[in-house]
Amino acid sequence: MGHMSSALPRAARRGLADEAADLVRAAIFSGHFPPGAALREVELAERLGVSRGSVREGLARLEREGLVRGGWHRGNTVIEVTAEDVQEVYALRAALDRLAATTARRAATAEHLSRLDRLVDEMTTEIAGGSDAHRLVALDIAFHDQIYAAAGNGRLTTAWQAIRSQLHLFQLRRVDAAYDHYRARVVDEHRELAALLRSGDSRTLARRAEEHVNSARLSLLASLSPVP
Repeated sequence: MGHMSSALPRAARRGLADEAADLVRAAIFSGHFPPGAALREVELAERLGVSRGSVREGLARLEREGLVRGGWHRGNTVIEVTAEDVQEVYALRAALDRLAATTARRAATAEHLSRLDRLVDEMTTEIAGGSDAHRLVALDIAFHDQIYAAAGNGRLTTAWQAIRSQLHLFQLRRVDAAYDHYRARVVDEHRELAALLRSGDSRTLARRAEEHVNSARLSLLASLSPVP
Protein backbone atom coordinates (compact mmCIF):
# COMPACT_ATOMS: atom_id res chain seq x y z
CA MET A 1 0.00 0.00 0.00
CA GLY A 2 2.88 2.33 0.87
CA HIS A 3 4.27 2.66 -2.63
CA MET A 4 0.80 2.99 -4.16
CA SER A 5 0.06 6.21 -2.27
CA SER A 6 3.44 7.72 -3.16
CA ALA A 7 2.72 7.08 -6.87
CA LEU A 8 -0.58 8.99 -6.86
CA PRO A 9 0.71 12.57 -6.63
CA ARG A 10 3.03 11.92 -9.58
CA ALA A 11 0.09 10.77 -11.69
CA ALA A 12 -1.83 13.94 -10.80
CA ARG A 13 1.12 16.14 -11.75
CA ARG A 14 1.48 14.30 -15.03
CA GLY A 15 -2.18 15.10 -15.78
CA LEU A 16 -1.60 18.81 -15.15
CA ALA A 17 1.49 18.83 -17.37
CA ASP A 18 -0.63 17.34 -20.17
CA GLU A 19 -3.27 19.97 -19.60
CA ALA A 20 -0.68 22.75 -19.58
CA ALA A 21 0.75 21.38 -22.86
CA ASP A 22 -2.76 21.24 -24.40
CA LEU A 23 -3.59 24.81 -23.34
CA VAL A 24 -0.31 26.30 -24.57
CA ARG A 25 -0.54 24.34 -27.83
CA ALA A 26 -4.09 25.63 -28.38
CA ALA A 27 -2.89 29.20 -27.68
CA ILE A 28 -0.11 28.78 -30.27
CA PHE A 29 -2.55 27.41 -32.85
CA SER A 30 -5.03 30.22 -32.19
CA GLY A 31 -2.31 32.75 -32.99
CA HIS A 32 -2.10 34.02 -29.42
CA PHE A 33 1.59 33.07 -29.31
CA PRO A 34 2.95 33.61 -32.83
CA PRO A 35 6.20 32.03 -34.15
CA GLY A 36 9.17 33.36 -32.20
CA ALA A 37 7.04 34.45 -29.20
CA ALA A 38 8.53 33.99 -25.73
CA LEU A 39 6.79 31.49 -23.42
CA ARG A 40 7.47 32.56 -19.84
CA GLU A 41 7.00 29.90 -17.18
CA VAL A 42 5.94 32.21 -14.34
CA GLU A 43 3.42 34.07 -16.48
CA LEU A 44 1.96 30.85 -17.92
CA ALA A 45 1.72 29.22 -14.49
CA GLU A 46 -0.27 32.21 -13.21
CA ARG A 47 -2.57 32.39 -16.20
CA LEU A 48 -3.22 28.64 -16.38
CA GLY A 49 -3.53 28.26 -12.61
CA VAL A 50 -0.97 25.44 -12.40
CA SER A 51 2.47 25.10 -10.84
CA ARG A 52 5.64 26.17 -12.62
CA GLY A 53 6.70 22.52 -12.54
CA SER A 54 3.62 21.52 -14.54
CA VAL A 55 4.25 24.33 -17.01
CA ARG A 56 7.90 23.34 -17.37
CA GLU A 57 6.92 19.73 -18.02
CA GLY A 58 4.19 20.82 -20.44
CA LEU A 59 6.67 22.98 -22.37
CA ALA A 60 9.10 20.04 -22.49
CA ARG A 61 6.34 18.02 -24.21
CA LEU A 62 5.82 20.78 -26.75
CA GLU A 63 9.57 20.86 -27.31
CA ARG A 64 9.48 17.13 -28.10
CA GLU A 65 6.67 17.85 -30.59
CA GLY A 66 8.97 20.38 -32.27
CA LEU A 67 6.62 23.28 -31.49
CA VAL A 68 8.75 24.98 -28.85
CA ARG A 69 12.48 25.69 -28.70
CA GLY A 70 13.98 25.58 -25.25
CA GLY A 71 17.28 26.70 -23.82
CA TRP A 72 18.77 27.63 -20.47
CA HIS A 73 19.88 31.06 -21.59
CA ARG A 74 17.23 32.20 -23.99
CA GLY A 75 14.17 30.61 -22.37
CA ASN A 76 11.36 28.94 -24.31
CA THR A 77 10.03 30.33 -27.56
CA VAL A 78 7.55 29.18 -30.20
CA ILE A 79 9.53 27.84 -33.17
CA GLU A 80 10.18 30.17 -36.10
CA VAL A 81 9.02 29.09 -39.53
CA THR A 82 12.15 28.86 -41.70
CA ALA A 83 12.44 27.68 -45.29
CA GLU A 84 14.81 24.90 -44.19
CA ASP A 85 12.34 23.59 -41.58
CA VAL A 86 9.52 23.72 -44.11
CA GLN A 87 11.54 21.76 -46.70
CA GLU A 88 12.42 19.06 -44.16
CA VAL A 89 8.99 18.65 -42.61
CA TYR A 90 7.04 18.68 -45.89
CA ALA A 91 9.49 16.26 -47.57
CA LEU A 92 8.87 13.85 -44.69
CA ARG A 93 5.15 14.52 -44.79
CA ALA A 94 4.98 13.78 -48.54
CA ALA A 95 6.51 10.34 -47.99
CA LEU A 96 4.31 9.57 -44.97
CA ASP A 97 1.09 10.81 -46.60
CA ARG A 98 1.78 8.74 -49.69
CA LEU A 99 2.21 5.59 -47.59
CA ALA A 100 -0.78 6.42 -45.37
CA ALA A 101 -3.07 6.99 -48.36
CA THR A 102 -2.12 3.80 -50.21
CA THR A 103 -2.40 1.75 -47.00
CA ALA A 104 -5.75 3.35 -46.10
CA ARG A 105 -7.07 2.58 -49.59
CA ARG A 106 -6.80 -1.12 -48.74
CA ALA A 107 -7.71 -0.95 -45.05
CA ALA A 108 -10.32 1.81 -44.63
CA THR A 109 -13.75 0.86 -43.29
CA ALA A 110 -17.01 2.48 -44.39
CA GLU A 111 -16.98 4.39 -41.09
CA HIS A 112 -13.51 5.84 -41.79
CA LEU A 113 -14.63 6.94 -45.25
CA SER A 114 -17.83 8.55 -44.00
CA ARG A 115 -15.81 10.50 -41.39
CA LEU A 116 -13.64 11.86 -44.20
CA ASP A 117 -16.80 12.95 -46.08
CA ARG A 118 -18.14 14.65 -42.95
CA LEU A 119 -14.91 16.60 -42.52
CA VAL A 120 -15.06 17.77 -46.16
CA ASP A 121 -18.70 18.84 -45.56
CA GLU A 122 -17.60 20.78 -42.48
CA MET A 123 -14.90 22.53 -44.54
CA THR A 124 -17.54 23.48 -47.12
CA THR A 125 -19.85 24.83 -44.41
CA GLU A 126 -16.98 26.74 -42.81
CA ILE A 127 -16.14 28.46 -46.11
CA ALA A 128 -19.80 29.23 -46.85
CA GLY A 129 -20.19 30.80 -43.40
CA GLY A 130 -17.40 33.32 -43.83
CA SER A 131 -14.65 30.86 -42.88
CA ASP A 132 -12.45 31.02 -39.84
CA ALA A 133 -8.96 30.23 -41.18
CA HIS A 134 -7.81 28.56 -37.96
CA ARG A 135 -10.86 26.30 -37.91
CA LEU A 136 -10.29 25.36 -41.55
CA VAL A 137 -6.69 24.33 -40.82
CA ALA A 138 -7.89 22.25 -37.82
CA LEU A 139 -10.35 20.43 -40.12
CA ASP A 140 -7.58 19.89 -42.68
CA ILE A 141 -5.31 18.29 -40.04
CA ALA A 142 -8.25 16.23 -38.69
CA PHE A 143 -8.90 14.91 -42.22
CA HIS A 144 -5.32 13.64 -42.44
CA ASP A 145 -5.55 12.22 -38.90
CA GLN A 146 -8.44 10.11 -40.22
CA ILE A 147 -6.40 8.79 -43.16
CA TYR A 148 -3.68 7.68 -40.73
CA ALA A 149 -6.31 6.12 -38.46
CA ALA A 150 -7.77 4.29 -41.47
CA ALA A 151 -4.32 3.00 -42.48
CA GLY A 152 -4.11 1.34 -39.07
CA ASN A 153 -0.30 1.21 -38.91
CA GLY A 154 0.71 2.27 -35.41
CA ARG A 155 4.31 3.10 -36.30
CA LEU A 156 3.21 5.18 -39.28
CA THR A 157 0.82 7.11 -37.02
CA THR A 158 3.65 7.70 -34.52
CA ALA A 159 5.78 9.16 -37.33
CA TRP A 160 2.87 11.46 -38.33
CA GLN A 161 2.39 12.52 -34.70
CA ALA A 162 6.08 13.48 -34.55
CA ILE A 163 5.61 16.20 -37.20
CA ARG A 164 1.91 16.96 -36.76
CA SER A 165 2.24 19.96 -34.40
CA GLN A 166 4.91 21.61 -36.53
CA LEU A 167 2.79 21.02 -39.62
CA HIS A 168 -0.25 22.56 -37.96
CA LEU A 169 1.78 25.70 -37.20
CA PHE A 170 3.24 25.78 -40.73
CA GLN A 171 -0.23 25.42 -42.28
CA LEU A 172 -1.45 28.35 -40.16
CA ARG A 173 1.48 30.41 -41.41
CA ARG A 174 0.64 29.42 -44.99
CA VAL A 175 -2.99 30.43 -44.52
CA ASP A 176 -2.03 33.77 -42.94
CA ALA A 177 0.13 34.51 -45.98
CA ALA A 178 -2.09 33.23 -48.80
CA TYR A 179 -5.56 32.53 -47.50
CA ASP A 180 -7.40 32.92 -50.80
CA HIS A 181 -5.11 30.40 -52.48
CA TYR A 182 -5.73 27.91 -49.67
CA ARG A 183 -9.47 28.48 -49.38
CA ALA A 184 -9.95 28.05 -53.14
CA ARG A 185 -8.31 24.61 -53.08
CA VAL A 186 -8.88 23.04 -49.69
CA VAL A 187 -12.32 21.49 -50.30
CA ASP A 188 -11.61 20.13 -53.78
CA GLU A 189 -8.24 18.66 -52.82
CA HIS A 190 -9.67 16.80 -49.84
CA ARG A 191 -12.80 15.70 -51.68
CA GLU A 192 -10.58 14.27 -54.43
CA LEU A 193 -8.47 12.35 -51.89
CA ALA A 194 -11.62 10.90 -50.30
CA ALA A 195 -12.88 9.81 -53.74
CA LEU A 196 -9.54 8.23 -54.69
CA LEU A 197 -9.43 6.32 -51.40
CA ARG A 198 -12.75 4.74 -52.41
CA SER A 199 -12.30 3.99 -56.04
CA GLY A 200 -9.04 5.28 -57.42
CA ASP A 201 -6.06 3.25 -58.48
CA SER A 202 -3.19 3.13 -56.05
CA ARG A 203 -0.73 4.96 -58.30
CA THR A 204 -2.98 7.98 -58.90
CA LEU A 205 -3.80 8.17 -55.20
CA ALA A 206 -0.10 8.07 -54.24
CA ARG A 207 0.69 10.81 -56.77
CA ARG A 208 -2.16 13.06 -55.68
CA ALA A 209 -1.37 12.62 -51.98
CA GLU A 210 2.19 13.78 -52.70
CA GLU A 211 1.13 16.64 -54.99
CA HIS A 212 -1.24 17.86 -52.29
CA VAL A 213 1.71 18.18 -49.89
CA ASN A 214 3.97 19.75 -52.50
CA SER A 215 1.47 22.47 -53.37
CA ALA A 216 1.25 23.34 -49.65
CA ARG A 217 5.05 23.40 -49.39
CA LEU A 218 5.49 25.64 -52.44
CA SER A 219 2.76 28.02 -51.32
CA LEU A 220 4.40 28.36 -47.90
CA LEU A 221 7.93 28.75 -49.30
CA ALA A 222 6.70 31.49 -51.65
CA SER A 223 5.33 33.40 -48.66
CA LEU A 224 8.61 33.01 -46.75
CA SER A 225 10.94 34.24 -49.46
CA PRO A 226 11.41 38.01 -49.38
CA VAL A 227 9.67 39.87 -52.20
CA PRO A 228 12.37 41.21 -54.56
